Amino acid sequence: MNAQRIEHAMTDKGYVPLYATGTVPQPWANYTASDHAVWRTLFERQRALLVGRACETFLQAQDAMGMGAEAIPRFDDLSEQLRRVTGWELVGVEGLLPELDFFQHLSARRFPVTWWIRRPEQIDYIAEPDLFHDLFGHVPLLLNPVFADYMQAYGAGGVRAHGLGSEALANLTRLYWYTVEFGLIREHGELRIYGAGILSSAGESHHCLESSAPNRIGFDLSRLMRTRYRIDSYQKTYFVIDDFEQLFNATQQDFAPIYQVLQQADAVPAGDVLDSDLVLQRGSGEGWISDGDV
Repeated sequence: MNAQRIEHAMTDKGYVPLYATGTVPQPWANYTASDHAVWRTLFERQRALLVGRACETFLQAQDAMGMGAEAIPRFDDLSEQLRRVTGWELVGVEGLLPELDFFQHLSARRFPVTWWIRRPEQIDYIAEPDLFHDLFGHVPLLLNPVFADYMQAYGAGGVRAHGLGSEALANLTRLYWYTVEFGLIREHGELRIYGAGILSSAGESHHCLESSAPNRIGFDLSRLMRTRYRIDSYQKTYFVIDDFEQLFNATQQDFAPIYQVLQQADAVPAGDVLDSDLVLQRGSGEGWISDGDV
């Protein structure tokens, strides 16, 4: 099966996501010198930037996997290591997956990785996940047993939520967004990055830790699942976990009663701070726009 490159379509209403359901073998032999050069540029820049910013678990796992700048890694090589340690494997996909397909993969300990990498002119920004985001940002933490279990449990919860309707899915999507994609963790008394959306972004790696603009709030499951977020700018709020055990333990419960409670509660705007929050830093809000929360 020939792999296709499926990207969002640009219309007069902005980007429209396009979905593909199939899995494909990684067409490693077809990567061009330009593809490998893009990987090398991004890897070298991010790896240097993340020392002292990313959590040690991520950096150590990336080293243990032998992920380097020389060339785009082979999915099969990484899968072999993951299977041995945590039972995960990588599956190549052509682009965004429908929600249920994505949840089913995670619940079976399969992590979907987009096979194609951004073009040179997209080095600093791409509107959707590509190979660099998926492979560099997400895959190393799957070598950590606790985080690997969390991801599998999240997938199983997603399959259940899919049968409960759009509101439950919205709550669960916020959990993924504020943990797997944009989560911060305490480490040695300081804040560090573990979310893949930050780990793969040069700008947000600085913003999440060093800017005075965003809120930094202690992890609270129900609060987080009520909170809207940004897809077109840096986050207004980051939630901070103490460790991966806290994250895993907090989500080892039936979410159905939580969904029922949240149906009666208003969603929280992305930049709001509540009286009940454990506020680590109240953001200045500098540069925020007032609309556009998802």
